[in-house]
Amino acid sequence: MKIRNMEFLISAVKPDQYPEEPLPEIAFAGRSNVGKSSMINMLLNRRNFARTSSTPGKTQTINFYEMDHAFRFVDLPGYGYAKVSKVQHESWGGIMNTYLKGRENLLEIIQLVDIRHEPTEQDQEMYKWILDAGFSGIIIATKSDKLKSSQIQKQISIIRKKLNAGGSIIIPISASNRVNKYKVWDLFNEIFEENGYDIKLERQDGTK
Repeated sequence: MKIRNMEFLISAVKPDQYPEEPLPEIAFAGRSNVGKSSMINMLLNRRNFARTSSTPGKTQTINFYEMDHAFRFVDLPGYGYAKVSKVQHESWGGIMNTYLKGRENLLEIIQLVDIRHEPTEQDQEMYKWILDAGFSGIIIATKSDKLKSSQIQKQISIIRKKLNAGGSIIIPISASNRVNKYKVWDLFNEIFEENGYDIKLERQDGTK
């Protein structure tokens, strides 16, 4: 299939605001400013489709995006911004925990990390939570265009070691030059297939 219609559905903070129809969902978790919205926009060939906050750490909602009434991307609240209060951190943690533990149509949680830096303690905690919740521990390393090609594998090794990710999938991407865009789509196709959904996204151009 080729995505023809995409829609922002809602910014939710509690279960009674979540979309009711149980379409398959893939969620994205990561620190504030790691590039979740930029990645979604890149994957969908849209410049400003996914919402971004002008103030890091400000987004406190779960954003639901629906594609062709077939599946959804779910952008979780960013974490780890130093200027955010402890109370706000706890509030966001509760919002995410409620969604992640109670959403039966959630197929996978993808964790995003900035490839330029070692994962933080909060990244490690999030990754452990994802594994403990029974998900695969897939990692997307953003902003690969900021590094020389010779540095990318070194940084992936650092991320793998710091998160104790073992043989987990780690895909470096760039929202700027769209490198590995279709590696991510191929991964999502596999997730849909493994969960029994007849959803297969087609490559629409020659992007890597």
